[in-house]
Amino acid sequence: MKNRESSSKEPQSVKGYVLEAVEILVIAVAIAFGIRTFIAEARYIPSGSMLPTLKINDRLMVEKISFLFRTPERGDIVVFNPTDSLIQQNFHDAFIKRVIGTPGDTVEVRDGKVIVNGEPLVENYLLEPPTLNSPPVKIPPNEYMVMGDNRNSSYDSRFWGFVPRDRIIGKAAFRFWPLNCIGEIKDCPSK
Repeated sequence: MKNRESSSKEPQSVKGYVLEAVEILVIAVAIAFGIRTFIAEARYIPSGSMLPTLKINDRLMVEKISFLFRTPERGDIVVFNPTDSLIQQNFHDAFIKRVIGTPGDTVEVRDGKVIVNGEPLVENYLLEPPTLNSPPVKIPPNEYMVMGDNRNSSYDSRFWGFVPRDRIIGKAAFRFWPLNCIGEIKDCPSK
């Protein structure tokens, strides 16, 4: 009788462990999905348009919380889903660029300088000054002008227009790769 009782309890305990493992897995997946959807997500840099600040294959965390409480500001590095214009050009992956103009600003590029509301923008993060001039444009409500830090090799708002606020996913907050550049987003020395 003892053998029969212990053997009948054993499958119950194995079944209990399996159910507990499945429950833990479901909870972990739900938490991971919730974090990625609402709090933060990892991204990698596929191009050189943000040089020297971000290099090809850098890995970073994009946080999604701060823009729930404030609007993007000039200088923020943002990740955003393609605009309608970009989708028409068959772009489907997210972009990463720096906010240059906010709603209501007038922005132009002239003689190697970005001019916002009549004042030259101080940009100590550029790879080199822009060589292409752009006429003054006024940014509509709830839209943003973005540019890459590598102005002469960046497909950005100067070519395809503004980014609607609802397309902005979040702000680049923390670089976790390469190891010699772990930390806040800023220019990282070459290896």
